Amino acid sequence: MRRIVDYAISHARLTLAILAFLLFAGVVSYSTIPKEANPDITVPIVYVNVTMAGISPDDAERLLVRPLETALKSIGNLKEMKSAGFEGGGYVLLEFEAGFDPDVALQDVRAKVDDARAELPADARDLTRRYFGRDDDGRWGERTGFRQLRQLEVRQE
Repeated sequence: MRRIVDYAISHARLTLAILAFLLFAGVVSYSTIPKEANPDITVPIVYVNVTMAGISPDDAERLLVRPLETALKSIGNLKEMKSAGFEGGGYVLLEFEAGFDPDVALQDVRAKVDDARAELPADARDLTRRYFGRDDDGRWGERTGFRQLRQLEVRQE
């Protein structure tokens, strides 16, 4: 290793020429690589949130989250389902397989949540279903289908 360093120091012009060539080649390579300004990346996640005033995390898990999980577990292309109850509500996070159709997934989630609504307490409200992806301007955010949302939550009563 010492011999390589000694050779590089003793031949400084050659070392600098090689460094300049590598930098030039890197700049040319970077500029010629095809890139897309706003690639169409679909994040396969749908988020379902339900709230209920004054409910404890344990009760939210039992009364809100479990009926939603039971209804949502039969959705096709579902890779993983995560859920939790918190003070005042609960959520279910659905991750789909790569290559899923977000419009179909949202329709399936809407249908299953509507089916589970009968099992939820009467005080449960603000069932929110959100899909994460890029909007029409290329910004990341929450969307329903392919329509751009300025308001990040979509609430169905």
